[in-house]
Amino acid sequence: MSRTRIMVVDDELIIRESLAGWLERDGHHVETAASGEDALEKLTAARFDIMLVDIKMEGMSGLDLLKIVNDRDLDTAVVMITAYGSIATAIEAMKRGAVEYLLKPFDPEEIGLLIEKIISRQEQERENAYLRDEVKQRTRFESMIGQSRAMQRIFDLINDVAPTDSTVLITGETGTGKGLAAKAIHTCSGRNRGPFVAVNCGAIPEHLMESELFGHQKGAFTDARETKKGRLEMADGGTLFLDEIGEVSMRMQIDLLRVLEDRVFYRVGGTQPLEADFRIIAATNSDLKKAIAEGTFREDLFYRLNVISLRMPALRERKEDIPLLCDQFLLRFSQETNKPIQKISRPAMDEMMLYDWPGNIRELENAIERAVVVGKTIQVMPEDLPIACIPEPGKPADHSLKSIEKHHIRQVLDDNDWNISNSARILGIDRSTLYSKIKRYHLQAPD
Repeated sequence: MSRTRIMVVDDELIIRESLAGWLERDGHHVETAASGEDALEKLTAARFDIMLVDIKMEGMSGLDLLKIVNDRDLDTAVVMITAYGSIATAIEAMKRGAVEYLLKPFDPEEIGLLIEKIISRQEQERENAYLRDEVKQRTRFESMIGQSRAMQRIFDLINDVAPTDSTVLITGETGTGKGLAAKAIHTCSGRNRGPFVAVNCGAIPEHLMESELFGHQKGAFTDARETKKGRLEMADGGTLFLDEIGEVSMRMQIDLLRVLEDRVFYRVGGTQPLEADFRIIAATNSDLKKAIAEGTFREDLFYRLNVISLRMPALRERKEDIPLLCDQFLLRFSQETNKPIQKISRPAMDEMMLYDWPGNIRELENAIERAVVVGKTIQVMPEDLPIACIPEPGKPADHSLKSIEKHHIRQVLDDNDWNISNSARILGIDRSTLYSKIKRYHLQAPD
């Protein structure tokens, strides 16, 4: 284990030598400096864990040196040395970032205990920082966030799939992050120096899709005033991401199947065969097996795309990730709007945990943006959220205990015409508790 590095900064020789001698006997590596300027030179050349700094020195004062150390963010604990009559100044120094102060004359045993306490605190802080980094690594993967088991499985699968060149089919509801998963696979792959070319197949009209994918020669059709590369050529050496692949027409499916089989294609109006080296990642929110049965999607293309399948979970399946996602969105939108909204209130978070999020992460992101824009306090409140946590009649919003409790309380109240005394007796709770739960779940009696 490396020795703690300590610097003693004092313009009195006897104090420097005394402190250095005591600390070295305790096994620490000690250097001394006769002034603030001397200390700064030593800080430039080496790292120190702890500095003992006299407040009053000729030239640069101890407070000036403390400010410079803090400004440089050196991760060095500064202890101020002071006489009894300057305790007020030492306390002011602690407000400015000093960790402790020492009174002259010194007690060697007291100094030893103080140094050990600081070392122990630093080790704890470093361990906490390491644990925070570990948690961050486990909950963040490229641009995706998730601590749930469902997302951890996705992260593991991406790590396994990314180094290969296998075709991947990503499925999942709208707003679940299929595009982020595709980008993560590309970023973690050996093709990450190449382009990531995304094509939203559902947003391109059918008559333009062929030209968009394969490119066209000058004069191939009325508006073809110059030769244009298609997305397949642009993706050479990288990844081609075909989003909403289920929206592609049957005719284009045949062309895509041919490209997947031999990686050779022709520009519209061209006669020269072209080749491109790219990996295919496709995504859809459609049920492709149902589309095959209905005759709107080719079975052979499905099996070409579905070499590796990755299903993105809906947000209602990973509700433990909602607080993490909310924190990220809240930070981003509060910075963008320059509004000092610091946190999400407990009632607002309860509402979001009860809500089913049919639009998934995209809907959550929009909800937080709206809450930040309309919010009037430093907290997001339930009334700031554009969600209505009202389940279908006779059915809880989901299977969480909160949702079931909310549904049951509403049912008992409705059955008893909102008679609070009778309802509380049936529920086995007192009236004040029932009133509290009515307020918490924002329940209202029917008109």
